[in-house]
Amino acid sequence: MALRTPLGWAADRWTLSPRSLRWATTAALVVSILIILTGGVVRVTGSGLGCPTWPTCDGQYVIDPISPDLHRMIEQTNRMITGCIVVVVGWVIVAARLQKPRVRSITRLAWSQFWLVVANAVIGGMSVLADLNPYVVALHFVTAIALLTTTALTWHRVHEQPTDYRPTARVRALSWWLIALTTVLVVVGTLVSGSGPHSGDSSDVPRMGFDWVGITVAHAVLGTATLALGVVLWLALRGTDAAVPRLRAAVFVVVVVAQALLGVVQSVTHLPEALVALHLLGAALVWVGALRVLLDVNPTLFPSVHTAQASVTAVSPAPRASVL
Repeated sequence: MALRTPLGWAADRWTLSPRSLRWATTAALVVSILIILTGGVVRVTGSGLGCPTWPTCDGQYVIDPISPDLHRMIEQTNRMITGCIVVVVGWVIVAARLQKPRVRSITRLAWSQFWLVVANAVIGGMSVLADLNPYVVALHFVTAIALLTTTALTWHRVHEQPTDYRPTARVRALSWWLIALTTVLVVVGTLVSGSGPHSGDSSDVPRMGFDWVGITVAHAVLGTATLALGVVLWLALRGTDAAVPRLRAAVFVVVVVAQALLGVVQSVTHLPEALVALHLLGAALVWVGALRVLLDVNPTLFPSVHTAQASVTAVSPAPRASVL
């Protein structure tokens, strides 16, 4: 007898609707964006060491909801959001496994979310134990972006409808250049944060050794180049039947413009904490926007779950009688 996992056992007995999977993936996407925002709040309020130990907060309690210390409450709230992510990702895993027919790639994406949550929790603990070493903190943010990538990919596969659109070679190349440039933009953004005044703790902690003005200018140049490339891609999609990709490109341009304006306001107002946190939220939205442009411009790159289920149904053998 083949070894059955608990989820395999459950899948033999119950089925969840596609609607449940759609809601689960939406919740995972929203919460993975929220954790980036709350992480930004931790940084700008100097609450990074509000809980000086890990995995407990103070060496005794994992969560101390009645703590009078504001920094500790902020840091614990961020940790509780991680707990919410675990629950939501668990929902995605169960909903994906209990679909009929089952699409294995969706299940794998769901499990990748789980392992990225675990990895990011460990890296977050390392950042505390390393007294907010800026490189570890930067890795913490990059891992959060990796989680956001998987939740966005899963959401796309579950929600998007099949399409007959096929991009030209030029449009396809532009979409790949856009995702590559956005990746560099996000990574350099972590260097800006790691070199700037918002260390994540009220005490003096080591900063990255980059010239903050220079790295900020480099980040701005990359942002301008990303915006220009988004506009070029949108123009390349005009006059075609690519209504959805054209809309995605337009939304991406708008989000990047808003993020750029926010960055300018930050610079001229001496980096107020609220705007820095909003800029981190904007970084998450820019990344999701770039991913959606790539996926909608290249529909065969990561086809919707509807297409995958049709393929599974087409190649599935006829059911056999159960053998006791």
